[in-house]
Amino acid sequence: MPQPHVYTIGVEEEFFVFNVATRNVIRRRDNRFLAAIKKRLGNRVTPELLQSQIEVVTPPCDCTRDIRAHLAECRTGLADEGKALGLGIAAVGTFPLAYWRDQSPTPKERYDTVMDDLQMLGQRNMMCGMHVHVAVRDPAQRVPIMQRTVRYLPLLLALSTSSPFWEGHRTGLHGYRLAAYDELPRTGLPDRFASGEEYDEYVAALTSAGVIPDASHIWWAIRPSLAHPTLELRIADVCTRLDDAVAIAALFRCLIRAIERDGESFQPLDRVGHAITEENKWRAQRHGVTAAFIDSFGRGTITTKEWLERLLERLAPDIAALESEDDIALARAIVAHGTSADRQLDIYRNAKTAGRSKLNALREVVDWAARTTAGLN
Repeated sequence: MPQPHVYTIGVEEEFFVFNVATRNVIRRRDNRFLAAIKKRLGNRVTPELLQSQIEVVTPPCDCTRDIRAHLAECRTGLADEGKALGLGIAAVGTFPLAYWRDQSPTPKERYDTVMDDLQMLGQRNMMCGMHVHVAVRDPAQRVPIMQRTVRYLPLLLALSTSSPFWEGHRTGLHGYRLAAYDELPRTGLPDRFASGEEYDEYVAALTSAGVIPDASHIWWAIRPSLAHPTLELRIADVCTRLDDAVAIAALFRCLIRAIERDGESFQPLDRVGHAITEENKWRAQRHGVTAAFIDSFGRGTITTKEWLERLLERLAPDIAALESEDDIALARAIVAHGTSADRQLDIYRNAKTAGRSKLNALREVVDWAARTTAGLN
């Protein structure tokens, strides 16, 4: 008898590496640090596009409990090995004290290709995200399922926001990361392909013309993975708090299961709905969980809490089937207590009110992010 589909899940998290004394990101990678974490974590850790970044990757897991364990082990390992070298790790979408002109790309054939294509935009790619992979029963159905997921991407973004600062300045946004990231080509919401065949035709056109080497250079907010039979969520900022990361990963997994289970009740967006979702994406970037969104069904406004609760009601069978009740409670906690961006802004405002300089206020934000990333808060 065939085994039931368990919606295997994997998570990638990107982190900034910084100098503990200055709280500025490193300009060049410390090879001693890379060697130490490779020895400790093996192939679960890898360099990123810029030398100030590092990425961890979980193996495919059958439950979010295992995802939590892998991410916790990686975060602790990075923090421990960095401490011995005067380095810190911070899970934030943008780093308060990072300056793009100081960045150095990682020497690697793929990254050389990317930097040659993107030029200055690659140098400015000082952003860290969280990517969530969920296995789809029939990989040929990934594009139709993706289109039914797009409506909910702004909600997932709002829950993850951790990027209120850019180059030493408060941006006024809770999620500035995508404002910068969307400078790149082939980003943002996916185009409205109706089928896998249309998507494949698009990829073939770009690759045959020599524009991109393969589909991994399509960086939409959600995409079919080239390397795995999964849909890959890419819209989320990396989450400073581990609880937030697990909650968003679980919510995305339950959503994919619900759409596979009952796709007819999750219709893809029409042109008006797509335009509304673009606006909702901006509102998530600007306000995080305090945003007032446009209800793409009723055309009125809807709060983050109302939107989340309506979605969870539809996902109830999937939350139960995947035993995700505790993880979903964490999603509700994000709405109730705010995201990393809210906490960063509180720390910054409180430090300024107490008479700290702008630089020292930002350093306090970095210190909180490092402690929280390592699970010390």
